[in-house]
Amino acid sequence: MPRGRGSLSLKAADLRVRPLPRAETIPSAWYTDPQFHDLDLDAVFARTWQYVADVRQLTSPGDHVVTDVARQPIIVVCGKDRRLRAFFNVCRHRGGPLALKDGNADMLICKYHGWTYRLDGMLRGVPHSDRAELFDKRDYGLTSVPLALWEGLVFVNLAERPQPIEHYFHGVRERIAPTRPGALQFARRVDYDVQANWKVYVDNYLEGYHIPIVHPSLFKEIDYPNYRTETRSNYSIQHAPLKRPERIRGDGEAAYFWIFPNLMLNIYPDNLSTNLIVPLSHNKTLTIFEWFFHDTESPASKERIAKAVAFSDEVQQEDIMLCTNVQKGLKSSTYDRGRYSVKRENGVHHFHMLLREFLEK
Repeated sequence: MPRGRGSLSLKAADLRVRPLPRAETIPSAWYTDPQFHDLDLDAVFARTWQYVADVRQLTSPGDHVVTDVARQPIIVVCGKDRRLRAFFNVCRHRGGPLALKDGNADMLICKYHGWTYRLDGMLRGVPHSDRAELFDKRDYGLTSVPLALWEGLVFVNLAERPQPIEHYFHGVRERIAPTRPGALQFARRVDYDVQANWKVYVDNYLEGYHIPIVHPSLFKEIDYPNYRTETRSNYSIQHAPLKRPERIRGDGEAAYFWIFPNLMLNIYPDNLSTNLIVPLSHNKTLTIFEWFFHDTESPASKERIAKAVAFSDEVQQEDIMLCTNVQKGLKSSTYDRGRYSVKRENGVHHFHMLLREFLEK
């Protein structure tokens, strides 16, 4: 039966799969009901691979990064053996945090009562524990989380037995070649707060239908009639032919990859940017942009990076305005569902089908 939480229920009609020409969009409640935020976290984000760091943030023993995934505090640590491990960032004593921010440490020490853990997660030191009975430190190591690497990107998955990460990225490595994320240098990070549900932002990313109306500068750069979206099992690719390819991509096309549910890889010949979409509440989303280039130090590269970030920011501000107002519209008493543009919104339909699949499990 479809999953539900509290008074929230998923009707069979909400989960009905129809071919794109006859399909309706998902109900507005999926974007506006606070209980759906919890359902998204449990059914989708807690069961998919979530990007947490660039592997180059974790190169030395003791390097660690902290994050939250589906409300769960997570820490990823580089061990003395230089192996990466992920744990719940939760002390086994009374739930205190092991780290409050990214950094480096010889050991992980709880910030509440000082319980100390080795970098491999084993409990080492317990202050004032001499009177405890039937207490074996080997029983109180940190709780591990599945971790995987893909092309220099670090992912975690809260599921006990997740599918291999290659299941989600099957074919992507070959499609983005010769671009290799792990071979590029980190250049810039920019965060945006969006007053909209995370699915509103993903819907918007997955179609170029709105470009002529919302993005006049971007519209001037692309060959809009030949813009198309290709879908695969767990991802989609937007192919955007460019009118002036020398300004962005040498082969005449930008390629925008979306991997279910919330990671985007924007591919160009000399750079790559990632977009990570983080749901904060039913009507608030954090979008994290990171840029990677072959060269980040030369004056020419610094100028190119600045221009790329500025152009992206212009597009993002336009999208943020749009998504904020769409969120308001979805709450209108007059709106529940819409229809898809068969030519322009097959990527959105594909996303919604994957959502239904996870919600039914």
